[in-house]
Amino acid sequence: MTQGMYQGKEFNGRQIGQIRKGLKHRLDVNTYADPKFNWVQMRQIRKGLKHRLDVSAYADPKFDDLQRREIRKGLKHRLDVSAYADPKFDDLQRREIRKGLKRRLDVSAYADPKFDDLQMRQIRKGLKRQLDVSTYADPKFSGMQMWEIRKRLDGEARRVTMLEFETLRSK
Repeated sequence: MTQGMYQGKEFNGRQIGQIRKGLKHRLDVNTYADPKFNWVQMRQIRKGLKHRLDVSAYADPKFDDLQRREIRKGLKHRLDVSAYADPKFDDLQRREIRKGLKRRLDVSAYADPKFDDLQMRQIRKGLKRQLDVSTYADPKFSGMQMWEIRKRLDGEARRVTMLEFETLRSK
């Protein structure tokens, strides 16, 4: 079967290596045994197959290796990767969305390519702290400006919490 798979197709040595590794692990290499995938893309698809993941979400040459890796990590954690399985997001943006999904946050507040990864991180961290991120979830603010606003909001939230605690303790 392996000889027939290579016949009439132009694979380089590294691509053939990925196909052989897949065959060695009894994986369905037909998913990636295509010259349109470079060896790095083949590796990510092979790793997904090895973990019994549905690789159809990223078995597409439009994704680069880093983008494909973030999608694979999300699938591995059984996350709904549809929120970021879009080539409009780079790997760093995908990471922020994946981290939010992993923490069960409502990523719709920042799963938008108009935010860069630094802006997304500040929105995600605000959501994690249950802050009203609507005050700074605007692409006109840089990641640093969002950080400053988030820290200010977080400080106010902590003061209110401490005040509530002191009030309850004095009763």
